[in-house]
Amino acid sequence: METIKNYLESMFLNLPNTPEVYKAKNELLQMMEDKYTELKGSGKSENEAIGIVISEFGNLDELAEDLGIASFIQPNSQMPAGKTLPLEEVKRYLTDYAKHAYLTALGVMLCILSVCGPIFICAAAELSPRNADMLDSLGGASLFVIVAIGVGLLVYSSISVGRWKYLKTERYVTDFATTEYIHRAMESYKSTYAMLLTIGIMLCILSILPSIIFDAIWESSGFWSECSGGLLFILVAIGVFLIVMASMKLGSYTRLLHLNEQGTVGGNYVPGQQSEPQYIDPTTASIMSVFWPTVTCLYLIWSFLTFDWHITWIIWPIASIIHALVKNTMTK
Repeated sequence: METIKNYLESMFLNLPNTPEVYKAKNELLQMMEDKYTELKGSGKSENEAIGIVISEFGNLDELAEDLGIASFIQPNSQMPAGKTLPLEEVKRYLTDYAKHAYLTALGVMLCILSVCGPIFICAAAELSPRNADMLDSLGGASLFVIVAIGVGLLVYSSISVGRWKYLKTERYVTDFATTEYIHRAMESYKSTYAMLLTIGIMLCILSILPSIIFDAIWESSGFWSECSGGLLFILVAIGVFLIVMASMKLGSYTRLLHLNEQGTVGGNYVPGQQSEPQYIDPTTASIMSVFWPTVTCLYLIWSFLTFDWHITWIIWPIASIIHALVKNTMTK
């Protein structure tokens, strides 16, 4: 019976999301269930019953008039307007984008950590004045090496998901069973997302503590006082790593859920398809999936580095205006 329900959903996948269409779908489902029960009662096997039901009720063009949805039916409209993305491909996509999220977050973290080399080596120079020039050169070199590794990870991560570019250039849809799988996986991940996001934001907020503590213990200068700035960047880097990774992974679920047009039956299978705006450009969707976490990170970093709290608040109204403009101009 599950096969019949999935087939019915595929028939209505691209029809408009209207009360008339939903009423017709429910009526057709009832007819298919009655026929299936009748066939099973007459001794037909599972496969035989399903085959007969689909052959008798599987052509929506022939049934549209009786169901009262003839005005919604266009030639071949019961077939998906694009290729159906198989469940196996969905699983591979989620696996690849989980790796992509991790490598991207790691690359960003290394770029932030790159300033720690000069800071710690400069602090070490306080203990060894004779080698100060050599240590300064080593600190500058470490910065470029770490940045190079971080950028390399970002480039490699971007290239590694290049095989999925066809989802941006071609029209794909997901059937009911696949959409359910994506939705369940996303709901299961949301608790992990909330935990990682919370820890990441907390680390960004608490990143100023080493400076406060070390400055209180070593009032002027010294090795540990010099190192406090590096510890700040370490905490910020870890926090940003968690925020970026968690947000990008959640974004992979929402992108798949929004392959189906929101104005169709297939675009309203699960609540997750309606919780986010559907952007016309996949690149915009990827950026907006991490928009607010990124704004939060920028606000915290700017505020704690400058202590200009009376100025940094301006980032929130500016971000809100940008978000509203993008939402109003770049959604379907």
